Amino acid sequence: MKLTKIATISALAVSLVGLSACNHMTPQSHVPMPTPTHTQPMATMNVVQIAQGNPEFSILVEAVQAAGLVNTLSNPNAHFTIFAPTNDAFMQVLAEKKMTKAQLFANKALLTKILGYHVINGTMPIYAKDVTSGNIIMLSNDTLMVTSQGKLMDESGREITLLKTDLAATNGVVHVIDRVLLPR
Repeated sequence: MKLTKIATISALAVSLVGLSACNHMTPQSHVPMPTPTHTQPMATMNVVQIAQGNPEFSILVEAVQAAGLVNTLSNPNAHFTIFAPTNDAFMQVLAEKKMTKAQLFANKALLTKILGYHVINGTMPIYAKDVTSGNIIMLSNDTLMVTSQGKLMDESGREITLLKTDLAATNGVVHVIDRVLLPR
């Protein structure tokens, strides 16, 4: 049993170091870890498989592949909280920034920074009912604000709407959002 715990901790450490080293992200989260207030349904897919199984996330899946994050986000020993923008959200931000999808995907540093702003890696996934207000430090070290009304706001001051919450995964939870989170 002790050897299994060491192997599990080692695998998680290797994946986090790999994410940090390969993608210039710091695997930190200053999220106060909530106490679960309800039981979640049994998950059968990881966070990547949830995205791959929904056509509304095809651009997100392409972005994760282009950034080389599929294996990291598929880690069975992780506890990710993912804010997943829809295809419409990606199309909107590309139009706002006057950028093509190919241009975004070619800029791996920018793509990785943006994707890291959609991920929390903690000791447990964070479900919608467990967070009422406050600032969440994302994997990219950018702040996501949750207002007392339960609304999200990115560092650019844009309000983000949660379209669907608490899609349970074997390695975390996915929340569907209507905009791509943008750092300042």
